[in-house]
Amino acid sequence: MRTSTALILPLVLAATACGSNTPEAAAGDAVPIDAAPSATPTRAVATLRTADGTNAGTVTLLPAGEGMRLAVQVKGLSAGEHGIHIHTTGKCEGPRFESAGAHWNPAGKQHGLENPEGSHAGDLANLTVGADGSGIVNTTLTGSTADLLDADGAALVIHAKPDDQKTDPSGDSGDRIACGVLEAS
Repeated sequence: MRTSTALILPLVLAATACGSNTPEAAAGDAVPIDAAPSATPTRAVATLRTADGTNAGTVTLLPAGEGMRLAVQVKGLSAGEHGIHIHTTGKCEGPRFESAGAHWNPAGKQHGLENPEGSHAGDLANLTVGADGSGIVNTTLTGSTADLLDADGAALVIHAKPDDQKTDPSGDSGDRIACGVLEAS
């Protein structure tokens, strides 16, 4: 009897370990968005596209302390300032990108970084695009970002005009000219 227990126990333990439906993330791997309601991916990326599908740059989200570091690099856009926001839905259907929904706003605040009522979590400083069509934004999203990439995802949208940082709901920033779906990677 002891011999069969000694042979069977390792097999049972191996089968139990292999039978898990939830893969374990190795160090540096992205945590699946649906792994747990509060799970925040370790990294998310997006390719920005214009209404005609032209590649307009990249977006990267990386962990940074209690928030996420957002890096946006654009190319081929018109020179000047552009409003830039994180939107609640991970869809970028052209030509107007309305499928991206409203600004990411889990706390129910008003629009604009200068709004005395507080701003949407997805409100960002304007993007400045140079004469060569390129621009960069590097910022940190503070506070809880656990719901940023929930079941319906999120998108980063660039607008045609600068954001005035106070007019609700979008800072009078004009049409949506580029969009990218943030996806865990």
